Amino acid sequence: MTDKILLFGGSQRTGLEVAKILAGRGDKVRAFVRPSSDRTGLEKLGVEFVTGNVLDGDSVDAAFAQGKVDAVICTIGGSRTEPRPDVEGTQNIIAAALHQGVQRVLLVTAIGAGDSRAALSEHAWKFLGPVMELKTEAEACLTASGLAWTILRPGGMASEPATGTAIKTEDHTAMGMIQRADLAVLVVACLDDAETIGKIYHTIDPGAKEQPPLQQGVQPKAGAEKP
Repeated sequence: MTDKILLFGGSQRTGLEVAKILAGRGDKVRAFVRPSSDRTGLEKLGVEFVTGNVLDGDSVDAAFAQGKVDAVICTIGGSRTEPRPDVEGTQNIIAAALHQGVQRVLLVTAIGAGDSRAALSEHAWKFLGPVMELKTEAEACLTASGLAWTILRPGGMASEPATGTAIKTEDHTAMGMIQRADLAVLVVACLDDAETIGKIYHTIDPGAKEQPPLQQGVQPKAGAEKP
């Protein structure tokens, strides 16, 4: 168990699931949230809040400076209506971690980033290619940082209850679905395991009955969240 975790992207989806696990086992969580974020889920967990914008390097650095941080978990994503924070946000987190002497950083990206381009169908790449290029750059920034990093790449994500059958694999051709609650379990497991430092994992559920919609040639719905 790690004492103090600084969590980026914790107000919803995967980040909130991570916060639930950490708070439930007694870790101290400091959640970095935007002023406009819905904090309802986090407030129920009794976590500490820091308000700011991950695209603002000063506010990110200030989040680290508010007290001891043992590790950082980054689950930031994006929407179709706002600038994506993948690269600049990750760079700001890395810079702040280096400045404040924090070594351990876990980053959630997506299958299709980096050397996993071939795991996506050509149809999927039409819609997700630009996002994957940003996530690829974010991964490259972290792997070159000198920090004790771990990267997790989920496939298609859903928000049903955890199945308990999800896995992490170093097979970068693997593709599949995963529940966010299961992904959160794997994130925390990596946090606890020093053997995962310097590794990139694909996180999937072999028991999932459905493939990600884009692997089936289905266009995402308008307004849907991108990875």
